[in-house]
Amino acid sequence: MYEFEYTKANSVDDAVEKLKGSEDGKVMAGGMTLIPTLKQRLAMPSDLIDLASVDNLAGISTDGSTVTIGAMTHHADVAASDDVKKAIAALAVLAGGIGDPAVRHRGTIGGSIANSDPSADYPAGVLGLNATVVTNEREIAADDFFLDLFETALNEQEIITAVRFPIPDRAGYIKFPNPASGYAVVGVMVAKFGDDVRVAVTGAGASAFRIPEMEAALAANFSAGAVANISIPADDLNADIHASAEYRAHLVTVMAKRAVALA
Repeated sequence: MYEFEYTKANSVDDAVEKLKGSEDGKVMAGGMTLIPTLKQRLAMPSDLIDLASVDNLAGISTDGSTVTIGAMTHHADVAASDDVKKAIAALAVLAGGIGDPAVRHRGTIGGSIANSDPSADYPAGVLGLNATVVTNEREIAADDFFLDLFETALNEQEIITAVRFPIPDRAGYIKFPNPASGYAVVGVMVAKFGDDVRVAVTGAGASAFRIPEMEAALAANFSAGAVANISIPADDLNADIHASAEYRAHLVTVMAKRAVALA
């Protein structure tokens, strides 16, 4: 590690002011990615501003048509929430499969999507469920949020405060997990809203993405068979020691079929 200033913010406005007053400050939610990158010198901020003491950033609420999850809500709380299980069971399943118990009790939804790790679960959930990311400055549609590898639409000193999910008619999420870390080698969220269907993928590309061809097929016939013969090109997909780009392309179709069957 190296020297940096550690402070706790007592409000979102306080965190923003601390960021403005720092040379190269970083906001910390659960720290599941940030702390390891600090240890490896992959991130070297001048200041670390902890959001853990900001009271109004955690919690889950529903109004019958949407589920709103505070940015500092832990994965384990989403997974255990009766409101989430009733309204969007697939989201509870997604949260319950993240990492291991230690990660689920420390990691947060806001930290996960702000980091935009290509193998994280929540990006597929946010994109597939057509969520709205609420920040201290504005509201960002899921389709506009994830830009590239570890890159989002967030501006400097912009902080996620909540994520608002519309309640779908049907939804299913499943992933092919890395056996050691639990990260998604490929994960797929399928959600149906009336005549519209969304299919979002994580783990396969630089960031979460949708598959319009599968969405159109499922809008016409919401069944696993509708996507069975739809494949995506491997050209721009991730490749590493865990899976080649071609294998990930194959898994996208397999996971999509299973997600539809679960919905």
